[in-house]
Amino acid sequence: MARGTGKRNGNGVELDFREKLWQAADKMRNNMDAAEYKHVVLGLIFLKYISDSFEEKHSQLQTEKAQGADPEDPDEYRALNIFWVPKEARWSYLQANAKQPTIGTLIDEAMLAIERDNPSLKGVLTKDYGRATLDKQRLGELVDLIGTIGLGDVENRSKDVLGRVYEYFLAQFASAEGKKGGQFYTPRCVVQLLVEMLAPYNGRIYDPCCGSGGMFVQSEKFVEAHGGKIGDVSIYGQESNPTTWKLAKMNLAIRGIDNNLGPEPADTFRRDLHPDLKADFIIANPPFNMSDWGQEGLKDDVRWKFGIPPKGNANFAWVQHFIHHLTPSGIAGFVLANGSMSSSQTGEEEIRKALIDADLVDCMVALPEQLFFSTSIPACLWFIVRNKAINGRNRKGEILFIDARKMGSMTDRIHRELSIIDIQKISFTYHSWKNNSSSPTFHYEDVPGFCMSVKNDVITKNNSMLTPGLYVSSQINENDKENHREKLAMLIEELCRQEAEVKILDETIREILMELSNDK
Repeated sequence: MARGTGKRNGNGVELDFREKLWQAADKMRNNMDAAEYKHVVLGLIFLKYISDSFEEKHSQLQTEKAQGADPEDPDEYRALNIFWVPKEARWSYLQANAKQPTIGTLIDEAMLAIERDNPSLKGVLTKDYGRATLDKQRLGELVDLIGTIGLGDVENRSKDVLGRVYEYFLAQFASAEGKKGGQFYTPRCVVQLLVEMLAPYNGRIYDPCCGSGGMFVQSEKFVEAHGGKIGDVSIYGQESNPTTWKLAKMNLAIRGIDNNLGPEPADTFRRDLHPDLKADFIIANPPFNMSDWGQEGLKDDVRWKFGIPPKGNANFAWVQHFIHHLTPSGIAGFVLANGSMSSSQTGEEEIRKALIDADLVDCMVALPEQLFFSTSIPACLWFIVRNKAINGRNRKGEILFIDARKMGSMTDRIHRELSIIDIQKISFTYHSWKNNSSSPTFHYEDVPGFCMSVKNDVITKNNSMLTPGLYVSSQINENDKENHREKLAMLIEELCRQEAEVKILDETIREILMELSNDK
């Protein structure tokens, strides 16, 4: 049983042990940035977990010596998917030396030893604890603190104690880092919604911008919750940020999830590490509106079957990358900025129209604001399928629109979260629509203000816009649509005028600066 799993505050309410650990560790942070401190803490948590798992098996083998068991034989552990932990890396040894000024060097040596004896972790672990700028007294206190929580024994593995700590810390670091944090963490409720709608029971799952691996973790949880087991799905991913790639590898390793994230970090567009992969499920939260994505060198890429994505925005490069990697019966669910649903930027409206004409767009969900740590930009979910007629479905030529903007509740002053009930309502609506059955269990009906099934030709007439609010409004009629188009045209005209004025102003400022430079 986990020690130190909670304490009571002044009102007698038990504090979650994750919160206790965060509050105590955060006080030790001193002046270190969350982005830097993240790797210090998560590396130690990972080390404690694998050491606990090892020590439990080690104790068992000690009692079985008479039967020929060898507690110091690495193969005894590897056969059970337990990492071999050499003596200098075991938590008991590190904690015994936590008060020594050499604790940072000892932890670095422990990490190196674990990587040496466990090839799957090579290049993954943090090995910078001995640096002069890291307060060794505080580091020792952090070692003692983490030592109060059992992480890797059987009981706590079954409760996923380590996974809960790890996920909580990722969320807290994302919040502390603000926009930068969102690069490695997608809010849990968004991941849960994507997974519930995709329903990845078995097959190949792919995330080409996998961050810290949360999409994969939640997919495995879905499989287990529905009677499956870890291993029913195969995990493929890619991540360009080296430190985030390491987080993903650790996040999956602590949960025993086999994965192929490529041999190293790499840019998905410029160097696809899984060029021949065809996935049954694609789940992703790519960077919003990424401008520097390398379009100049990729104009003839085989992935752009529906049009070349514009130079200044990678949204539809991601969409077409997903489609390229889907099996004929595959489904993709992913997060994009709201602008992807209605943008008229060069090439984007044409690509969106081509996707609709090819009957690939299955469902669009407008999300509430303030869900993400990384951005205040409103976001939406896209669902793409290669074949709408598969498995008895009968939704060819239609798209389901769900407007969830008013759902969820505020968890603090700046962050909103979807509840389990919200997630169930949205996912059930989607699955009922997909099944299109007369069964009372899966009976779908349009609900004005929430969901609407719309024919593709109607969408095409609306400039191929995929904004749910345009279709699910409770007062939609032809006059409203015409008024909307007129207002949109006026807004576009005004935007073009303002952009022209900005361009003229930029040129004027540039000329003035040049004149001043020449005068000197």
